[in-house]
Amino acid sequence: MKSRKFGNVGTYLILGVLFLIVLFPVYYGLVGSFMGERDTNSFPPALWPKNGLHPENYSNALGIIPLGNQYLTSVLQTLAITLGQLITSALAAYAFVFLNLRWRAFWFGVFLSTMMIPFESIIIPNYLLISQWGLKDTIAGLALPFLATGFGTFLLRQSFLSFPMELRDAARVDGAGHFRFLFSILLPLSRPSLAALGIWSALSAWNMYFWPLLATEDPRHQTIQIGISQLQTSDSDSPGMVLAGVMLALFPTLLLVIFGQRFIVRGLTAGAVK
Repeated sequence: MKSRKFGNVGTYLILGVLFLIVLFPVYYGLVGSFMGERDTNSFPPALWPKNGLHPENYSNALGIIPLGNQYLTSVLQTLAITLGQLITSALAAYAFVFLNLRWRAFWFGVFLSTMMIPFESIIIPNYLLISQWGLKDTIAGLALPFLATGFGTFLLRQSFLSFPMELRDAARVDGAGHFRFLFSILLPLSRPSLAALGIWSALSAWNMYFWPLLATEDPRHQTIQIGISQLQTSDSDSPGMVLAGVMLALFPTLLLVIFGQRFIVRGLTAGAVK
């Protein structure tokens, strides 16, 4: 019993140390965003503002480049991609589970094989397509190539496979069609998986850099990830100001992970046990 108690203490100590290691970049980003150049350029690095707080780092970051417009663009892009992936993944997963398709397993394998195609290999056709359609510098151009995902379909399919078929048969006897069963019964009971997919899609969309860099030219229509990189090359380059921009981009994803962690765990394990 005593050895087990010491083992638990050791486990918590190791987890505590790992927690501090993971949390340190967030802490330094937050503290560094209020530091002046004397603190950020000091050696050894300062872990707390020793020469006063500098909240003007945030206002300077918002004034040098249109971070307000870029923030709004990132939010709209993230919402469009997340909503698109939830809709397409739910419909595709429903078809692979509840519809009598010929060679269903084969087509599902073909569908999953798209996950092995690097995005860089199709970025030129996508760029030419949105250019021809006049979608550069638009939310549609930023979101269009990412409205469907093989991972989302796989995740929801695994969740739908654990759904009791007796309820599906009962709904069919009650006269429920495919769309009524999907939206009134199946999706409400699959909320953990939908939440996990939504959080994953939102995090991926928010942190995109390469595609928004190609699909936008006007700084007002670029995303906040591009704006942060522009802060590093501005005439008023300041480490504290750059960290202020980083924290502005980090807050939404940090809150999403903190409040959505339980949905991620439940959603990813929803289809593990039938």
